[in-house]
Amino acid sequence: MSDDEKKAMPGTDGISTIERGETNRFPDAEKHADIAYDLFEQSHQYDPAQLEKDSLRVRRKLDFIVLPMMMMTYMLSFLDKQTLNYSNAYGLQADTHMTGDDYSWVSSALYFGWLIGAYPWNVALQRFPIGRLMGCMLFVWGAVCMFQAAVFNFSGFFAVRFFLGALEACISPAWVLLTSMLWTREEQPLRTSYWLSVNGISSIIGALLSYGLGHVDGLAVPNWKLIYLVVGAVTFAWGFVIILYLPDGPHNAKMLTEYERVVAVWRVSKNRTGVKDPQILTYQIKEALLDVKTWLLMITGACFGILNGGVANFGSALIKGFGFDPLKTSLMQAPGGAFELVFVIVFGYLATVKNMLGATIIISCLPGIAGLVGILKINIEHRYALVAMAWLQNILGSPIVLSWTLPGLNVAGHTKRATVLGLFFVFYCAGNIAGPHLFFPKEAPRYKSAIKGLLICYCVGAFIQVVYTSLCWIENKRRDAKGLLAEEEAEVAGFNDLTDKENKYFRYSI
Repeated sequence: MSDDEKKAMPGTDGISTIERGETNRFPDAEKHADIAYDLFEQSHQYDPAQLEKDSLRVRRKLDFIVLPMMMMTYMLSFLDKQTLNYSNAYGLQADTHMTGDDYSWVSSALYFGWLIGAYPWNVALQRFPIGRLMGCMLFVWGAVCMFQAAVFNFSGFFAVRFFLGALEACISPAWVLLTSMLWTREEQPLRTSYWLSVNGISSIIGALLSYGLGHVDGLAVPNWKLIYLVVGAVTFAWGFVIILYLPDGPHNAKMLTEYERVVAVWRVSKNRTGVKDPQILTYQIKEALLDVKTWLLMITGACFGILNGGVANFGSALIKGFGFDPLKTSLMQAPGGAFELVFVIVFGYLATVKNMLGATIIISCLPGIAGLVGILKINIEHRYALVAMAWLQNILGSPIVLSWTLPGLNVAGHTKRATVLGLFFVFYCAGNIAGPHLFFPKEAPRYKSAIKGLLICYCVGAFIQVVYTSLCWIENKRRDAKGLLAEEEAEVAGFNDLTDKENKYFRYSI
């Protein structure tokens, strides 16, 4: 035990109750089913000033150990999904005998699977340990990714992509939940932006990998199959790291000492949402369905899903249509990844400014809108300018991920939060299914109907965010006017698994 930890303890012997094996339970502790409530109780035995000081050390450990694991996993997840986009430049459709809009349906297949798996996975994530669940799933989805190299027709590809989507439906809600369990509300938008920003790195790696594999000659398998085999194998291997080291929450993080786990729980107690309660409470499901803010989030999810479904699956088709060969098309997608990496982090920092989360989501829509207008208006002769407009579409990752943080930040009650997250990703998946079907083959290479449809989605998504933020601001002001600001009562109420409507000390992030 460090000297700082001993200083935090009451008494004269400098020995913590953790070291003695004792617990200073509250009289009503049995009422709390939150997995971290015992550690929250123990935090009351320490000096708050010392806890505050030690929380910086704990945050650094989480930032430099857990966050990189989340980033690597999310990068592989995105790379798995993007393999279809990269392989399309190397004769995928011809080799698998796809015609008409078959490719659009294969693009949507992953999100059909995600749509089916979205809500069940959110329930499973509430009931089972996140770290072990994610490690097991990495093994399975890595193998399924490699199976794509074994299919030879449209129906086979559709089936494999469907199961890949059903498996990967757990990753985004798992990371949203884990972020809300390990970091404070003020820290979450930036950390979420970090783990989604690796989509940009994934785009760069994927483009360079595709470009490199495109130069491989004399193999028994086509170049497009190599992409699936390499990415799937790396994903499978990474599963060993996750199952061994990724924590299920602050209560069992292996990289933290027992005292540091107490500090980690004390840190997030200020979120007023507790950590995790595995019980399923039906009244919270009903409250989620009757809350107007839930449905505003659903519309947002659908809009950004349509945008993502179109941009992610037709990026290479757009650039190739501007007059580039397959190898150059792969290489020209790499700068788009850099755009995403930089701007997602920049907007993530902006979202940490007090009361700027909603405004940042709206502002981050503007580059994508400008890019779509440019694709519509710039003459086809200026193909590099058009490619630059396509690169701006990668910044879409920022409004997407910041909107993902809203259920974690603004929904209290573990069952209610799982319900809202599940519904959000159902609508997001439905949008991803619809997105590719805005691109009509006869309109290549400009796809004007699709571009106009994506513009409408951007505008609707931004407007809905204005309404959502306004409702949250009004409710915060109403609670402030009643003087409901007691800090300690708010933290304990969070561990009682109260919803944001029940817990009058709760404040919405705007």
